[in-house]
Amino acid sequence: MPPRPEPLQPLPGIDPKRLALVATATRNMVLVLDGSGRIQWVNRSFEEHTGYTLKAVTGQDPEAILAGPDTCRETIDAIRQSVRNGDAFEEDLLHYTAEGKPYWVHTYCVPIGEPEGVAPGFVVVQTNISDRKNGERGLRIAASVFDRSHEAIIITDHHNHIIDANPSFSRITGYSREEVLGQNPSILSSGRHSDDYYRSMWQAIEENDHWRGEMWNRRKNGEEFVELLSISRVHLEEPGRCYHVAAFSDITALKNHAKELDRAANYDDLTGLPNRQLLEERLRTACGHADRQGHSLSICYLDLDNFKSLNDFHGHEAGNHALRTIGERLSRTVRSGDTVARIGGDEFVLLLQSEHCETTYQRILAAVGEPVPITEDTNLTLTASLGITLYPDDHTDAEALIRHADQAMYAAKEKGRNQFQVFDPGQHASRRLRRERLTEISQALENNEFVLHFQPQVRMADCAVVGFEALIRWQHPEKGLIPPGQFLPVVENSHLEIPMGQWVLKEAIHQMNLWREASQNLAVCININSAHLMDPSFEAYLKRYLQSHPEVCPSQITLEVLESTALEDTKRAGNVLTRCRELGVQVALDDFGTGFSSLTYLRTLPVDVIKIDKSFVMSMLASDSDRAIVESVIFMAQRFNHTVLAEGVETMEHGRALREMGCNQVQGFGIARPMPASEVLPWLANWTAVSGNAAGQEWSDGPGETPSAPSQRRH
Repeated sequence: MPPRPEPLQPLPGIDPKRLALVATATRNMVLVLDGSGRIQWVNRSFEEHTGYTLKAVTGQDPEAILAGPDTCRETIDAIRQSVRNGDAFEEDLLHYTAEGKPYWVHTYCVPIGEPEGVAPGFVVVQTNISDRKNGERGLRIAASVFDRSHEAIIITDHHNHIIDANPSFSRITGYSREEVLGQNPSILSSGRHSDDYYRSMWQAIEENDHWRGEMWNRRKNGEEFVELLSISRVHLEEPGRCYHVAAFSDITALKNHAKELDRAANYDDLTGLPNRQLLEERLRTACGHADRQGHSLSICYLDLDNFKSLNDFHGHEAGNHALRTIGERLSRTVRSGDTVARIGGDEFVLLLQSEHCETTYQRILAAVGEPVPITEDTNLTLTASLGITLYPDDHTDAEALIRHADQAMYAAKEKGRNQFQVFDPGQHASRRLRRERLTEISQALENNEFVLHFQPQVRMADCAVVGFEALIRWQHPEKGLIPPGQFLPVVENSHLEIPMGQWVLKEAIHQMNLWREASQNLAVCININSAHLMDPSFEAYLKRYLQSHPEVCPSQITLEVLESTALEDTKRAGNVLTRCRELGVQVALDDFGTGFSSLTYLRTLPVDVIKIDKSFVMSMLASDSDRAIVESVIFMAQRFNHTVLAEGVETMEHGRALREMGCNQVQGFGIARPMPASEVLPWLANWTAVSGNAAGQEWSDGPGETPSAPSQRRH
């Protein structure tokens, strides 16, 4: 504590009242305390700084209103002791305003009393030193950051001479602080960067007072390292003076790790070639460049022929050696700027920045075909199949381009291997359209949008209706009724063949049951395509469905099989049809005469009805050859004791001619068009009323109108 000052003496010649105004006018905070240390008076500056009025603080202990949670208790205790002893004191103290805002004050307190001719007490003068305290704190923090930072930090003057360096600088570079003071940071230069690089860096500092980037430098022991460097220019109030603060961290290990990760992520371990991920990235870039420059690209998918067998025979080490050798050869075959990638197994993809050139493709295949030595005495001879797609002719994304080249590669294998094949975008578009149509048809099947129409079949002898052929239609919610010729070709050889065939079979038998409930036992012919008939589950499905409808007589069901169905496997088809007949159903051979082994079918297949294809029937009146075919079919059917039914009967003349030839049954527009199930019974009643069932009645058109156009091909 400072000693008690000398008693305050009035200044000679100065009015005491004027001196009292000093306490009021000063920007310092002034307090007058009584002998016990309680406030008697404060000046206006105190009120402005603290937010407390004189009236509010009079009689208060300064500690009670000014101290706060972070005020130093030891300092408060020392001040109390000084007040009790009547001693002067001088302290820095943290106070709080009436709103709770902290501020620092330098407090100077002197006792007053009898020597000054006044009652005992204290005069306190406080100066706000918050700015100084905050500055000191900032300097302490900055010094701590400088010393403890894991980044190397150096400070240079306006001549770019080092004036300070922190411990991390010494740890990273190997230079002590004393060794670099006064030196230029260029003592760290590795020599890797050009003068233009440094000029660009200093230009950025001049323009923006800041630069950040990567730089290769050299440690004291000569070892190179890469650093992430940030340089900031600091301007002070001194004219013409500035400083540079450079902070950097050693990212050598991080860069090496990133390089390893990049290699693992983008390159094939075995061959060192780009992998699929990097290939797709380069392909996307190349496509963008080709679009801008108007150039073409060739994407080649190469697969080694029979490599698995060779690999298994010679061993995996020999196989790996062959793959590395092929990869090196392919890389030498292409030009700089092209890419050779290994995307797995024995599959390579080449991205060629060039026009379509068969010579190039042949050169690639020839490079693969060169013998690969796997031991001193053994060479491995390989061939490859190459699929190519051309961009922008095949204008799609990178993933699809690779997929299309892959599809072309499989086509090359089918040609006999060691071949190349170019992808045709037009054919692909057709396949894509078919997939879309199949998806739409599949949804229609789920939504029960298909319906059956029924076309009557009439016996020639008495004009009696002997049955109806079930024909599928698509009742599209937007396009209306769609004939089978517009959707069945899409379904052929697809995954929907069997589900659609099962639906037709189920729906036809269900409709037969509905007619039986209406006291009409009508026979129905159901078309069965090849895939459905040859499906292993066909017989079990038919048997199960017949058992679930015992009221339906199986003999009233005729399975119509296209003649072309039996061409695939006559023996197997015959076995399936025989088992179906054992269930009680009949079998009709549809479109007879269009195949190549008709006599064989008549002799070997278990059929009950032969249906003459309508193409012969419709033109037999104008074509002697077609008439001869119809007569021959009828003659053969009679010889083999089969019922014969002629399709495509359009006019009365067709009917009369067929009756003269001995045809048993007829079907066609001349009798009736295919009709919805709801119209069958009314039509049947009308036909029976008009035509009657008298044997030998002359052929007539019946109640149906003769159409002007042939029917659509049915299911």
